[in-house]
Order: sequence, then C-alpha cells, then structure tokens
Amino acid sequence: MIRVALIDDHALVRAGVRGELEESENSDVEVVAEAGTVADAIDAIVRSKPDVVVCDVHLPDGTAADVIAGVVDRGVTSRFLALSVSDAATDVIHVIRSGARGYVTKAIEGPDLVNAVRRVNDGDAVFSPRLAGFVLDAFSANLESPGNPELDELTAREQEVMRLLARGYAYKEIARRLSISIKTVESHASAVLRKLQLSSRNELAAWAANRKLV
Repeated sequence: MIRVALIDDHALVRAGVRGELEESENSDVEVVAEAGTVADAIDAIVRSKPDVVVCDVHLPDGTAADVIAGVVDRGVTSRFLALSVSDAATDVIHVIRSGARGYVTKAIEGPDLVNAVRRVNDGDAVFSPRLAGFVLDAFSANLESPGNPELDELTAREQEVMRLLARGYAYKEIARRLSISIKTVESHASAVLRKLQLSSRNELAAWAANRKLV
C-alpha cells in the first residue's frame, strides 16, 4: 500500500479526497494522516512518515511550500503532490521549486488522482494536462532570463500580497481580493517587508517597480 498524508484546511474536502483515494477501483492507497494547517501538517507528516503527501497549496497559516520546508528540516523524505483549485503561475512554479513532484487541480477524477499518487510515489513528475505545457514554458522562460532571486524568499501568497501592496491597495481591499482576513494580510505584509529588508510600503513600491513586478 502507498501511505498518504492528506493536507487541506477543509474537513469535507479531505473526506471527499480520502474517499476517492481509498475507494477507487484497484486503489492501493491508504490515508494514514490528515491535517488542516502548516503546523499540524508538519507534525503529522513527521509522525506518520507517509510515502506521498497530497497537499493543498494555500493553508490558513502558510502554503504547501512551507510544509515541504518544515518536513525537510526535520529529515522527512516524503514526496509531495500539490492538489489545488488554483492554476496560477506563481502557485505552480513556487510549489515545484520548493520540491513538490507534481501539481494537479481539484477537477481531477478519482482514478486519475490515484494514478498521480502512484506516479509521484515512483518518482515521476505529474501535472494536470492543462498545466503540463504551461509548466514547461514557464521553466524554459525562467532559464532564459535572470529573474528576481529575491522572490524565492517569498511564499506564493506573500508574492500575491506584495504585488497588491506595491500597487497601492489597502489591507481591506487585499483581504477581499484574496479571500483572507485583514489580520492575515497584515501578517503577510510584515513578512514581505522583513524578508526583502524594506522598511515601508513606499520602499516596497519602488523595489517592485524597479524590477518590473507591478
């Protein structure tokens, strides 16, 4: 059996995905751990040491990239498959750069998800069909240009907040656009300034403009 940890902040989603993974015809997948936050996910994965982690991209206290970094720091070598409603470029690239072996959307059918888990467990790279070409194009373009290495310091969500801050949006408007709380926006904004070693939103706006990020 392939031992899987399932990370998603919605219990109903976890229940549905668990059913698809374990009850699909000829499934050889067993869900051995579940969690809904980055902190709980890291603890659950370290404790259960699954073969594959199926992880939502955005969690209440961070991202799949944060989960990957947390378990790697604690010596766990589970393979990661991102499962998300998002097909945004920043999400896909950031998670794959962080070490995930695949990225599929939640529109995937149950048997296809089981197959994706099998392939990731075998060491293959797996993407939803509509993302595969995009991923190749994105990484090819990245190799051809110097890019902005400072962005690697930011999570995908922090990059989204950074761009909106640099464009002059208020915290309340950012919260509405990203469907997160104002407190969460404030937390991400503080992290962005700290990681980029900037002291104000004005400095951030200038920094982003100079790098053609807005």
